[in-house]
Amino acid sequence: MTTVLAGTRILSLALNLPGPAALMRCRKMGATCVKIEPPAGDPMRHYNQGAYDELSEGVKVITADLKTPDGQKVLHRELARSHVLLTSFRPSAITKLGLQWSKLHAAYPELSHVAIVGAPGPAGEEPGHDLTYLADNGLVPGLELPATLYADMSGSLMASEAVLGAALAQSERYAGSGQTHPQGAFIEVALSEAAAYLALPRHWGLTQPAGAVGGAHAGYRVFPCKDGRVAVAALEPHFAAGLCAAAGLDASDMRTMFAPATHQAIAAFFLGQSRAELDRLAAERDLPILTMA
Repeated sequence: MTTVLAGTRILSLALNLPGPAALMRCRKMGATCVKIEPPAGDPMRHYNQGAYDELSEGVKVITADLKTPDGQKVLHRELARSHVLLTSFRPSAITKLGLQWSKLHAAYPELSHVAIVGAPGPAGEEPGHDLTYLADNGLVPGLELPATLYADMSGSLMASEAVLGAALAQSERYAGSGQTHPQGAFIEVALSEAAAYLALPRHWGLTQPAGAVGGAHAGYRVFPCKDGRVAVAALEPHFAAGLCAAAGLDASDMRTMFAPATHQAIAAFFLGQSRAELDRLAAERDLPILTMA
């Protein structure tokens, strides 16, 4: 990964997943990363030690109780050394810690603050988590939990993007303004908005049941096979034609990929093949299919 953030020092107070995941990406881009954890530690350590270890690799971890005078001394010592502050608190908690942007910017004008929140504005005080943000955007269609923490991880990408933006803006303002020192910026990243961004393909209808990548196209589905499943992504005409040829179907008119009979024929074809046979087929015919247990 690029070292575009080399020379940037990030102080993180963010716990659990979105903040630490953003910090992990920033570290891989060359940033120097410091994290202050409460005496009880990051809850992620209790959920999953392996995840915590990977998220914290290369990060200097300091333990301090920010609600005490001694903890505040540690906090402000580190703020004075940093270029970016990363948090994931509700706005009320930011106020209690004395980290409102007006105060922070007055004390450390060169410091940028990337604040991860659940939702923008007053809704930032409402309780929520990855699952509720996904559900609110139509991304939990059944009773099963999503396969991963989409809002948290996409929010972490947006937060690392915000760090990059802050670093670039500081550099550009400093270089072009004649200022003696660059000025920091406040950037809010809402997990609800990250979920809404992920939901755009569904909003557009692409992943709805009648959409081409929502199940209506026979070349973009998950089918059972003899000894497992196969993910089929033969959406483009040349891939669809190759799939139809393998299944013994006429692919002269791509509109047939939406016909029930085509779905039935391709499903029957895959059901008669083993994973090993389908793996060979994918390699021989250059088809985007992947078998799964």
